[in-house]
Amino acid sequence: MKGKEWYQADDIAREYDSKRFSRGGQLIDQREKAAVLDALGPVEDKNILEIACGTGRFTVMLAQQGANITGLDISRAMMQQGREKARRAGVDDRIEFLRADAARLPFPDNHFDAVFAMRFFHLADTPTKFLTEMARVSKNQVFFDTFNDQSLRVAYNWLLPMGSHLYSANDVHRLLDNAGLSLVEANHDFVLPFGFYRKIPNGVAQPFRSFDLAVGDSLIGDDVASVSYWNARVPSATDADTLAAEHASDAE
Repeated sequence: MKGKEWYQADDIAREYDSKRFSRGGQLIDQREKAAVLDALGPVEDKNILEIACGTGRFTVMLAQQGANITGLDISRAMMQQGREKARRAGVDDRIEFLRADAARLPFPDNHFDAVFAMRFFHLADTPTKFLTEMARVSKNQVFFDTFNDQSLRVAYNWLLPMGSHLYSANDVHRLLDNAGLSLVEANHDFVLPFGFYRKIPNGVAQPFRSFDLAVGDSLIGDDVASVSYWNARVPSATDADTLAAEHASDAE
């Protein structure tokens, strides 16, 4: 079973977290959650949209931090896992799960304080459209990750059930420009791909992670990282006016 059918299957949803974020995958879960929290900053009472919320790993975490969050996904089975997770955590009153198309978000302009997507853009068939929609409904911030085209992920990419689109830094900069977003910060991580960590026990994974971080801190670290985290700003009306004035001045 491939593609969207695989992702929306009940048995895949039930086993999704245990297969990906147990064993050495715990390190991935911890790092991804830290990346989201670092980027979004204090989230108490913020209105946040998560694209491709899946089983609610980040959705529930942010609700526990005081955010009011909408989690959007195409899979009812995945979101059912998220609803159960939210109920167990006692934060279901702060979360709305919604099945919708990320290319046509059912929200007005500037509706959320921040919009983010994790584990999404490697599956996006129309990334420019998706990112433009994310920018449209956000007042301030858009945050997302990508898998990179010069990393070890290339070696096993074709084996993945849903495939995977890999990006260069230039690809992402073009996406940001087309969506009208300004890059604030980019961080790059995981020289060893996620699939490697998922196959080994957590205790064994930690020494490999230490090696991974050492390579990541070296001069070649950014070039060989398999994952990048992109924190972007939605320009304000003042920014837009300034940019328009600069363009007009350049044209004279």
